[in-house]
This record gives sequence, structure tokens and C-alpha cells, in this order.
Amino acid sequence: MDIENRLNLIKQVGEEILTEEELMQLLQTKEHPIAYDGFEPSGTDIHIAQGILRSININKMAKAGIKFKMLVADWHAWANNKMGGDLEKIQTVGKYLIEVWKHCGMDLKNVEFVWANDFVKEPEYWKKVMQVARNSTINRIVRTGQIMGRKEGEMQQSSQILYPCMQCADIFQLKADITQLGMDQRKVNVLARELGPSLGFWKPVVVSHHMLMGLGEPPKIKDIDRVIDLKMSKSKPDTAIFMNDPEEEIKRKVNKAYCPAKITEENPLLEYSKYIIFEKFNVMEIKRAEKFGGELVIESYKELEKLYGEGKIHPMDLKSSVSYYINEAVRPVREAFYKDQKLKHLLETIRKFEVTR
Repeated sequence: MDIENRLNLIKQVGEEILTEEELMQLLQTKEHPIAYDGFEPSGTDIHIAQGILRSININKMAKAGIKFKMLVADWHAWANNKMGGDLEKIQTVGKYLIEVWKHCGMDLKNVEFVWANDFVKEPEYWKKVMQVARNSTINRIVRTGQIMGRKEGEMQQSSQILYPCMQCADIFQLKADITQLGMDQRKVNVLARELGPSLGFWKPVVVSHHMLMGLGEPPKIKDIDRVIDLKMSKSKPDTAIFMNDPEEEIKRKVNKAYCPAKITEENPLLEYSKYIIFEKFNVMEIKRAEKFGGELVIESYKELEKLYGEGKIHPMDLKSSVSYYINEAVRPVREAFYKDQKLKHLLETIRKFEVTR
């Protein structure tokens, strides 16, 4: 694949790229750049933004020749007081998340899972953390609190100050050329770009993917913390669709979702159509009675957006179609955890854990 096509694939993932010129130079000089992605094992289930959308994004970049190091950020979750601060439970949740990706189509031949628990044993890692901390102010670190899913005023424990310093150091510990994370991780990625050269490292390219919104009505106040309020979150389970949700639960959540007629901006069901359904299925069928216009076969998101904006598709018809396709997307994962006794036991085990925010 030529460099232009590789770049175009990555641009499909990156809602923002810092910078495109640096990315182009990287692709010209390195056949298989290393990208860092990471996840905090912080709950007893994983939603479709973390499961399906992450797989779609990683697969696109892998097709462009990128090799991924996926960090299981168990110590980071520990610092963030997840799962009651129980490291063993956090690590069990990490194992569950890896199993989800094994069954939802992620290109695992181009992904290496790395546990933070392994490299925290190395003095050189903590030297990097210390270098980041020594060259940052407390205020700057607190302002990066979004990376933990927290607003500035929600950082309560001293350990949470460590988290951004560790995540910044992770990039250099993993020798990552690219950070491929959500827009909510932008602040710490920019910190890494600013500090890298002065610490004797490099300036990583930042490819920030779109944050899939939750099913609820978007907040009307557009303040600095809106990115947290808008995104799909485990802490708001009724506005998130999980990879092990049964079909009837998916239908229930989608049917009560925010989806005003003719409104295409910040409409979660149109978002799921754009970022998941057309990516996985390349088509969307709207099934409805002849008296309501008959069945539609829509072959692109732009066509769907146009028809919906013109009022030619009713919100309930869109909801019916979205719930069908999302259910089909999560079905392989749900069935794997139902049929495989080891996976079933793993899911049952973590669902007994107390989730702490």
C-alpha cells in the first residue's frame, strides 16, 4: 500500500492529528511505526465504544502498517481507586477486556498486550515518570484529569497525581511513535509532545479518535468538561450499550435514546450508524410498512443523514434498525461468553466486584 493510502486510512481514525506533516514523515521513514493505545480496567463490563469502535480503529491503522502496543493500565486504575483499589480485581477485569477484543474482530496479529504491572518493576520506567513529574507543575497535571474520566474538582487522592505522569511516561517506555487514544486523552498526549524532546526522547504523533456519545440528551452547557459529560460512559449504564447486553436490553436502551426528528447534529443513533454500522456492515436496511414508505436499503452514511434530516425516516424506524445492527455487532462476544465455560465464569466473577468511581 502506498503512503497516501496509508495516510488516508489513519485520517479516517484521527478526528485530530498532531501533526499530519509529522505523520507523513513517519510513514516515509518507518514501514511499521509503533502506536500506543491503553485501557484502564475500571468496570465490570465494556461498552461498544471501547469494544467495537476500538477494534474498527485499530484494524484500520493496522491495515496502514501500524503495529500496536495495547497497555493494560492496571496500576493506573489502582492509582485511580478503581475496583475499590484492589489490584488483583483490576487485573481480572483486564483479562476480561482482552477476551472481549479476541471475539469482536480486532486484528490481534498486529496487537501486543503489555501489562503495566510488568514494566513497573523496572527502575528505568520510574525514572521516566520522575522526569515527567519534575518538569510539570501540579496545576498542569491536575488539568489533565480528563484522561481518568474526571473533572478537575474530582481528583481527590494523591495517587491520582501519579496517573498522568505515568501515562506520559508510558509512551516513551513503550517506544511509541504514535499515541492513538480518544479526544479525552488529548491533554496528556500534548504534554508528552512538549516534554519529549527536552527529556531526551521524541515528539510522538497524536492520532485522536472520535469519542462515541452516550444515548442521553447532550448537555446544553458547552464548558471545558463537556467531553466527559457527552461520551458513552460505564458510570451511566442506562445510556451505554455493553458488549454483553442481551438483545432485549439493547432494544430497550435504544428505544429510549435521545433521537429528535430531523436533528442530525449530536444524535447518538446517527453517530452509531456512522462510526459502527456502516463500518462493519457497509449498508443499513430500514424495515417499515408500505404505508410508511416501505423498506429502504441505504448504502452510505451521507445518504442516511440526508434522508433523516429531511424527515424521510422516522426516529422509531431508525431506532429499530440501529438496535438490530448493534445487536448483530455484539452477538459474537455475547455468544462466546455464554458458550465457553471459562469465559462465562470470568464474566460471572467480575460482575460480583464492587465498582468504584
